Amino acid sequence: MKTTFRLMGIADYITIVNGLLGVMAIVFVILSVEDMESPYYEGGLLTDYIWAAMLCVLLSALGDIIDGPIARRYSKRQILGGSLDIMSDCISFCVAPALIIFTMFGRMGEASPLWTTSLAIACFWMIACGMLRLARFQHEEGGYVPYFHGLSSPASALVLLSAAGLIWLQPSSGYGPELTAWDCSYCWGVGEVKPFFDFIILPLLFICGGLMISDRKMSKLKSGIQLRLSTLQFAALLFAVIHAMTLTDSSDAGENLSGTAFTMFLFTFSLFWTMFYIIGGPRLVEENQPLLESE
Repeated sequence: MKTTFRLMGIADYITIVNGLLGVMAIVFVILSVEDMESPYYEGGLLTDYIWAAMLCVLLSALGDIIDGPIARRYSKRQILGGSLDIMSDCISFCVAPALIIFTMFGRMGEASPLWTTSLAIACFWMIACGMLRLARFQHEEGGYVPYFHGLSSPASALVLLSAAGLIWLQPSSGYGPELTAWDCSYCWGVGEVKPFFDFIILPLLFICGGLMISDRKMSKLKSGIQLRLSTLQFAALLFAVIHAMTLTDSSDAGENLSGTAFTMFLFTFSLFWTMFYIIGGPRLVEENQPLLESE
């Protein structure tokens, strides 16, 4: 035991906490299942446990951001850091987000086997791609170049959580009611009417998984306007999740449309910036390169 702790630096303890936050997110997901009997498209919102699970993932992402600089500055030994970081990221940014989304949109027996199976396959795909992406990062020593090959696992988690929060809140917002539901007997059963926007999450899972294992160069956003915008995006998503926890009571949903709209705006801003980051790809890398070289 003493030998193990001697191999650890300050940043390694932060990385372990990041992984445990991912485990805590999974625990909250398990606790949320029983409380999701009232469908949100009938006026109810998410249980506090799901928002708490999202919050754990975001706090883990914050820890993932700071453990690298701390390791480079304060840790003389970085023996365990790389392996710990991979395990932590896999739990917090692959497994936990996939379980959150499956719990939110799997409908727990309401939907047809077609939808449940499709969503499960998409979640498995995202987790597998995340594992491959993290293994490749370690193999290529990605920490020593100013860009990522493929979408990073934290960025993928932020995209999916932003979209999931926005899709979930929309039916209870009072905006666009004609778009919130449609008939799909193949997906939900004959005579059932379910929200339309749920289906956006399915291609997003496949796209995020594919981007994680792609060769596309993605900027690390370490300086300049890109860093400031990414900080603002993360803060918006974090505040959106915290604020959404105050909207959980379905009895307040119809009386607090302005609060729901504001939370949706924050989720939208977070999703917009992450999509801009993905589409910008190599262009943002080229713009960021001169700044990094001048430092």
